[in-house]
Amino acid sequence: MAPKKTTANTASTANVSKDELLKYYKDMLLIRRFEEKAGQLYGMGLIGGFCHLYIGQEAVVVGLEAATKEGDKRITSYRDHGHMLACGMNPDGVMAELTGREGGYSKGKGGSMHMFSKEKHFYGGHGIVGAQVPLGAGLAFSDKYKGNDNVTFAYFGDGAANQGQVYETYNMAQLWDLPVIFVIENNQYAMGTSVQRSTKSPSLWERGAAYGIKGEEVDGMDVLAVKEASEKAVAHCRAGKGPYILEVKTYRYRGHSMSDPAKYRSREEVQKMKDERDPIEAVRSLLLTGNHATEEDLKAIDKDIKVVVNASAEFAKASPEPALEELWTDIYA
Repeated sequence: MAPKKTTANTASTANVSKDELLKYYKDMLLIRRFEEKAGQLYGMGLIGGFCHLYIGQEAVVVGLEAATKEGDKRITSYRDHGHMLACGMNPDGVMAELTGREGGYSKGKGGSMHMFSKEKHFYGGHGIVGAQVPLGAGLAFSDKYKGNDNVTFAYFGDGAANQGQVYETYNMAQLWDLPVIFVIENNQYAMGTSVQRSTKSPSLWERGAAYGIKGEEVDGMDVLAVKEASEKAVAHCRAGKGPYILEVKTYRYRGHSMSDPAKYRSREEVQKMKDERDPIEAVRSLLLTGNHATEEDLKAIDKDIKVVVNASAEFAKASPEPALEELWTDIYA
């Protein structure tokens, strides 16, 4: 069955409470401020290796997490700090891992791309492009086998959408009616090549039609639109109807990683997105125009979040580097 295209755009009309709106604002702002701090620490040499920031894409993971329940799982690629924070992982542990410290989620041995939390059902960032997609189907198979109604969110980007293993997984997931939501975070540029140059079919979610997988395109700069689409996808999976595809059209403000000068697009293009489509500013506007918060309230929220983020950086700096003996732990013999 061919999927039906529905593009949600509901920021001004969605039925959402004041408390929910404030939560989404705080969650997105935490990710934004955390990533800004991570960028600073990278520039200071305290974070080494690769570091892929999520700035600009905050509405995607916050909107999707709004539809989850305890037991739902998530797995993603290397642009993963936002996903960790959105599912409730401690900023201290995330920042300590970024800086390679003992207090990190992987004891300082995983770094930016390889953190996990069994408690929060977060099954990692993965450095191999597209490799997390079949792993996500495996997580969903586990829940199918156990007979519960949990759902797995398997995140990947527009670049990874051209990987063959994605389509092998689509086939298997539909064949076995696996409760997995394939989330394509389409930030338009993959590593540095625009989707128009790299992909013949610009609508990535429609590729699921070959396997009978339903899906839709969503405005990823609108947290309420993402939430609405996520609730629909989750209901589909929990009802035992198999997988679902969400292509979330978003935009990253920074380069692919901290080492990317992003010369493949103009500064004017990026600034236009910041000025006209910023996901945090959109919710900020809703809070103010709806009289749900004052300018002073929002300044206080920002101040509180900066305290949390700065504390995470201090925790990371104070945490020791892992002992040499840790080289021989948590490995396959």
